[in-house]
Amino acid sequence: MADYAVTFARSARKELEALEPPLVARVLARIEALAIEPRPTGARRLQGAPRLWRIRVGEYRVVYSVDDRRAVVDVVRVRHRRDVYR
Repeated sequence: MADYAVTFARSARKELEALEPPLVARVLARIEALAIEPRPTGARRLQGAPRLWRIRVGEYRVVYSVDDRRAVVDVVRVRHRRDVYR
C-alpha cells in the first residue's frame, strides 16, 4: 500500500499554529500517521458528510477527507471537541 500525501486547508494550518507547542507535537504525530494508515482504528466517518473522517487527539479533533485515487489526505479542521462540529 502506497503512502498518502497529507495536505492542509489554510484554515486548518492556522488552527494548528494557534495551539500550544506540546499539543501541536501530539496532533502532528497523529496527522503524520494518517499518511501510512488514513483510516486508523478509532477513526470515524462524520454523519451528514460522507467524505469526512475524524480522529481524536485528547480533547481535540482532526477532521479530514481521504482521496484514495490520488492518495491524498486533506486535513480540514483541527479544533477543540466543543467547537469542531459547529
